[in-house]
Amino acid sequence: MQANGRQINGDVELGAFGGGAGQVEADNHQVHKVTEDERRLLDVQARHAKGPAHGDKFDIMETGVHQLIETIEFVLGCISNTASYLRLWALSLAHGQLSKVFLQNILEHGLIHGSAPAIFIGFPIWASVTVGVLMVMDFLECGLHTLRLHWVEF
Repeated sequence: MQANGRQINGDVELGAFGGGAGQVEADNHQVHKVTEDERRLLDVQARHAKGPAHGDKFDIMETGVHQLIETIEFVLGCISNTASYLRLWALSLAHGQLSKVFLQNILEHGLIHGSAPAIFIGFPIWASVTVGVLMVMDFLECGLHTLRLHWVEF
């Protein structure tokens, strides 16, 4: 098949027609109008496929500095993520330890001595303090994690 005086071998052939628009023809004889944006994209891809232009020089120092900056950013990102998750882990440990301390100081005395009035009075106090303080800590933990995600991800 001939298109603009050029032979098409079953591959796509781009023919240039005035005004910046071209046509693409294939073996199945379908025609597709090529827009100016598609033509520019094809030109850019063709230039990059050929490699750097004759005037472009490879500068090892520029590449080295760029890679050093990328490495520093990566390491700082890793340290930042690790510190952030360590902060969340520390809050989780404090949550567990406070729960243990509340149990020991408020409710355990009544449980050890088998005193029903101490258990009856101690349990609501222990439940209120535990839920109150630990819920505040949970909200703090969730808030810090949300702030971290918003800071890092956006």
